Amino acid sequence: MITPRRHLLRGLGAASLLAGLGLRARAQDKGLVGISMPTKSAARWIADGEHMLKVFKTKGYRADLQFADDDIPNQLAQIENLVTKGARVLVIAPIDGSTLGNVLRKAAERQIKVIAYDRLIRGTPHVDAYATFDNFQVGVMQGQSIIDRLGVAQGKGPFNIELFGGSPDDNNAQVFYDGAMSVLKPLIDSGRLVVRSRQMGMDKVGTLRWDASVAQARMDNLLSAHYGKERLHAVLSPYDGLSIGVLSSLKGVGYCTPRQPCPVVTGQDAELPSVKSIIRGEQASTVFKDTRELARVAAELADALLAGKAPEFNDRKTYHNGVKVVPAQLLKPVAVDAGNWQQVLVASGYYQAGQLR
Repeated sequence: MITPRRHLLRGLGAASLLAGLGLRARAQDKGLVGISMPTKSAARWIADGEHMLKVFKTKGYRADLQFADDDIPNQLAQIENLVTKGARVLVIAPIDGSTLGNVLRKAAERQIKVIAYDRLIRGTPHVDAYATFDNFQVGVMQGQSIIDRLGVAQGKGPFNIELFGGSPDDNNAQVFYDGAMSVLKPLIDSGRLVVRSRQMGMDKVGTLRWDASVAQARMDNLLSAHYGKERLHAVLSPYDGLSIGVLSSLKGVGYCTPRQPCPVVTGQDAELPSVKSIIRGEQASTVFKDTRELARVAAELADALLAGKAPEFNDRKTYHNGVKVVPAQLLKPVAVDAGNWQQVLVASGYYQAGQLR
C-alpha cells in the first residue's frame, strides 16, 4: 500500500525532474532567428532556407523562415513581422538590396543583429555581417568556361557571343558581370569575340528578377535580328534558370542538334535541370555554391555576434554598401562541367545519383 506521504514524495520528484528538463530546454534555446529569402521560384533559395533551418536548430535556435515571392513590399512586411516577433538575428537575402533601410533601422533600435545573406544589403549602416561566396570569381569562372570551350587561347576564332546579366536590383548581378567581363572584354576589344548585337553593359543585358521567360524572349529577339545566317557560338548566362530559357530559345531555331551543336552556355547554382542539361551535353557549365556551407557560416556569424565576440571575416575591404564597408566571410565557388559533376555534386552528397537520371 502506498501512503499519502509516498504519493507526495513521488509527485515532488516527478515535478523536480520536469522542472529540470524545462530549465535545460530553456538553456538550449538561444532565441529566434528570422530568415528572409527572396523567392521560391529558384530551387537554390529553397535549399538555402532548408539548410539554415537545420543548422540553426542544431545550434539551439528557433528559426522562422519566410519567402517573399520576389515581391519587395511583401519582404519588407515579413521582415517587420520578424522584428515584432522578437527575433534576435535577421538573416536576409534581399530582393532589392537598397529598400531595407527603414525596417533595419527599427531592427537596430531593438538591438537585433543583421546578416546579409549572399546578396549585399545596401544604403544602410544597420548591417553587421555579410555571408556570401566570392561572386567576382563566379563571373571569372563563367567567362573562362567560354574561353576554354571555344579554344580562344589556342588561337581559334573569331567567335560570336551574346551577353546576359542578372537582375539590376541585385548587387551580385553587377559583380558577376564584372567578373566575367574581366576575362571576356579584352577578347571582345581585340575582335576575337564578337557581340553582334552590340548589347553590352548591365543597362542593356540585365534580366529583371532573374526571370527565365524574359531571358528566353530576349534570346529569341537576338537570334531573329542578328543571326539569320551567322552562327552564335557562346552565351554568357549568369544563372541556371536563365540558361534553361536561353537554351529553349536556341533549340527553337535548330541549335543543339548533330548538325548545329549548342553554343557554349554558362550558368550558376548547379540546379537540377541545368546539371541534367550538362550531362546531356547541352549547357556547357555551371558554378556550384554549396548552400550547406553558406548556412553554416551564417549560423557561426550569428553565434559570434550574439555572444559579443569578433566574428571570423576574410574580407573587410571589398563590400562597401554606400554607407559603410560590410565585413564579409567569403566561400569559394566551384566550376562544374561534364568532367567533374559526379565528384563535386554526387560524391559530396549534395545530390543523390538517382536525382540526376
